[in-house]
Order: sequence, then C-alpha cells, then structure tokens
Amino acid sequence: MITLYHCHAARSFRPLWMLEEMGLTYELKMLPFPPRVFAKDYLAINPLGTIPYMIDGETRMTESSGICHYLGTRYGPTPLIVSLDEPDYGAFLNWMYFSDATLTFPQTLVLRYTQLEPEERRSPQVATDYAKWFLGRLRAVEAAAGKADMLCAGRFTAADIAVGYALRLAERIGLAKDFGPNAAAWWQRLQARDGYQRAVATETRAGEEQQVARRF
Repeated sequence: MITLYHCHAARSFRPLWMLEEMGLTYELKMLPFPPRVFAKDYLAINPLGTIPYMIDGETRMTESSGICHYLGTRYGPTPLIVSLDEPDYGAFLNWMYFSDATLTFPQTLVLRYTQLEPEERRSPQVATDYAKWFLGRLRAVEAAAGKADMLCAGRFTAADIAVGYALRLAERIGLAKDFGPNAAAWWQRLQARDGYQRAVATETRAGEEQQVARRF
C-alpha cells in the first residue's frame, strides 16, 4: 500500500493528483500546515518535517515531482510518462524539474512573508519581489501553452501535473490575476480533468474525516 502524507493545497498535491490519474490504491494521511510546527510527532516519520512524504514498501520519498516520476515509471507503463525514445523526453524532464525548483520556490517565499510569518516579520517587499520572479518564469508556460494544449509530447503528462500545481498554488496566494491568457486557458483545461477533480475531492474529504483544518 502506498502511503502519502499531505497538507491541504501543498506540494503533496502533485503526487495525490498523479495517484488519481493512474487509478492507484493509496492511503492519504492529512497533516496541519506546516507539520514541523503543528504535528511534531511527524518528525519521527520524516525528520525534515516537510511534505510530501511517500512510503511505498521500502521506498521513502520527499520530492513531489520526483514522486510523480517514480509512480509513473514504477507502476507504468502509462502515457503520463514520456519515455526515453520519444522526441520530447528532454522537454518532459526539464518541465518536471522546472516545476518545483523554478516555479514553486519563489511562491513559498510569497506565502511565507504574506501569511505564515507573524505580523511583525511579514515583508511586502520580499513578497512583491518573489511574485515578480515567479511571474517572470511563468513566461515559459505562457509560450508553451500558446503552441499546444499540453506542455509536451502532444498529450497530458506528469509534466502538466507538476507544473499545473504551481498554478494552483499561485491561484491560492493571489497571483492568478497576472497569468497570461495561454497559461490561464491551459490551467482551466487541467482543472476540467476527472483526475484533478477526484484529487481535490479526496483532499477535502480526507481533511474533514481526519479533522485537519486548512490554513491557506
């Protein structure tokens, strides 16, 4: 049984969405955000105190985009993974790494310095600077989404899941108003997918059943 530790709307949504798209069986354990502060027992499971944390037999993983890649290759074959012999293999890997290292990172600083820090430690300047950083990097998505319905290989893949989550987070922290028209339309297409909607519903239901409140 795959076990995924997750906080509402956090990066762990990537593997949750991947699990739903693949129709895999899993257990979802909800945690308050950030778990290193509000669920200190979790540190005995994941010393980093971060989410996601996935357990699959002897495998332990903490990186959201990496977990998506693992699930697709470990439990494939699946069209969600672009294979080595496909022309867009390099583009696929680039989007997978770009999704977190380039797109999600600056948003975590926007979130931290607008919502998570105590009032006296919040910094509008930091938040503004890193919001601009994110939106500047989002130009790559705007360009790609203007050429095709999905990011690579002519189909929906784990790259769309990984990058799509970054737009979900941006929406939740107030940056969606600055999306370009192509990125905005692409994001709407992703949200219309059954797999995405199942993941959102599962997240909501699990939070209610496990009595874990949302923070952002």
